[in-house]
Amino acid sequence: MLPGAPAGRNTVDASSGQLTRTSTAADLEKLDLARVNPVTGPVFVEGAKPGDALKITVLSFRPSGWGWTGNIPGFGLLSAQFPDARLHHWNYDPGLAPAMYGPGGRVPLRPFTGTIGVAPAAPGLHSIIPPRNVGGNMDARDIAEGAELSLPIEVDGALFSVGDTHAAQGDGEVCGTAIEAAMDVVLRLSVRKDVRVDAPQFDRPYGSSDGSILNRLHGFHVCTGVGPDLMECARDAVRATIGWLGENYGLEREEAYAVASVACDLRIHEVVDAPNWVVGCFVPRSILES
Repeated sequence: MLPGAPAGRNTVDASSGQLTRTSTAADLEKLDLARVNPVTGPVFVEGAKPGDALKITVLSFRPSGWGWTGNIPGFGLLSAQFPDARLHHWNYDPGLAPAMYGPGGRVPLRPFTGTIGVAPAAPGLHSIIPPRNVGGNMDARDIAEGAELSLPIEVDGALFSVGDTHAAQGDGEVCGTAIEAAMDVVLRLSVRKDVRVDAPQFDRPYGSSDGSILNRLHGFHVCTGVGPDLMECARDAVRATIGWLGENYGLEREEAYAVASVACDLRIHEVVDAPNWVVGCFVPRSILES
């Protein structure tokens, strides 16, 4: 268990335990929003200094077997068109079933941490809801088991926190919630003084977004853009990709720009946690490594 974890699961669900297996839509309407999206932490990382990068290796998840998805009035991409509260319960066997039954068929079980980040250097209190360049509520579903995430460190000790665990989610998290579920999370933290990042970057060493055998073997490197303008987020993700291709593979800027255009995928990780959004640029390592 990580230091500072609440009793029970390492991480509690996004409602902070306000919703249970017997909750209804009426309970969703009564949520105390001051308690939502809790995180476990902060964890002080020895030796972490501003300018370093914190590398987080995601080792394993142990889901609870229950989760919820809710339409919270006033929240979500189409909130004006869906004003009424609605709550759906998901029950599954985390040890046996690779998928969970739900409306319209089966949803694959793919646990990940919706919120994972370090403390920003700016003084004052900071809401946990919007993501930032130091991570936080990114809702990037590919930061799953096996992923390696690098975050820019802005304060001594990094002050790492994790939470908002999801059993499954689509890119964008469009209704504002995923399958919100408490679960145990095992991570390894290490300080990288030889790596510089301005925004989250991560490696997805297995799995594929297009189904090719090469991408399943080689995985992806992902550069992100985080901010209040979705187009600028996309530009930031591409700029970071161009820089990464140059630093790691010696590509000239024009060549890297062309490679990004013909081989990389832009994906919206999160578009509901105002005022900031997250865009990722996926570089298939299969085009670069034999």
